[in-house]
This record gives sequence, structure tokens and C-alpha cells, in this order.
Amino acid sequence: MGNRVQFHIKNMTCGGCAKAVEKVVAVLDPAAKIAANVVDRSIQVETTASSDAVLQQLLNAGWEARAVE
Repeated sequence: MGNRVQFHIKNMTCGGCAKAVEKVVAVLDPAAKIAANVVDRSIQVETTASSDAVLQQLLNAGWEARAVE
């Protein structure tokens, strides 16, 4: 599909947060495959968008995100 990127999202603390994060990413790339892990506070995204674009989308929506290598 495209890039596979992972982000740590400090303020994603529950299932509702995870759904909200998924929606934020889906606005940028509706075809993205998103797997959220609330325990680790992380998401893995397979997308055609760049890692920087996804990160900026998350930050603009108020999520304390950082890319994970």
C-alpha cells in the first residue's frame, strides 16, 4: 500500500481515544490501515501519506504524538 509507520501517542489512554485517533488519520487517508494499541499508547499505520503528514495531522488534532523507529 505505502508507508508503514508507528507513533507513540502519550494522551491516548482508552478505547475511545483510540477510535478518535483512527478517525483523525482516516481524514488524511481514508484507505489507511490503522492498528491502535491502548496499552502501549501506540498506533501502527499503513498509508500512502508520508510519516510527517500523519504526525502533523495527529498534532493538529491535539494528540501528543511522536514517530517510533
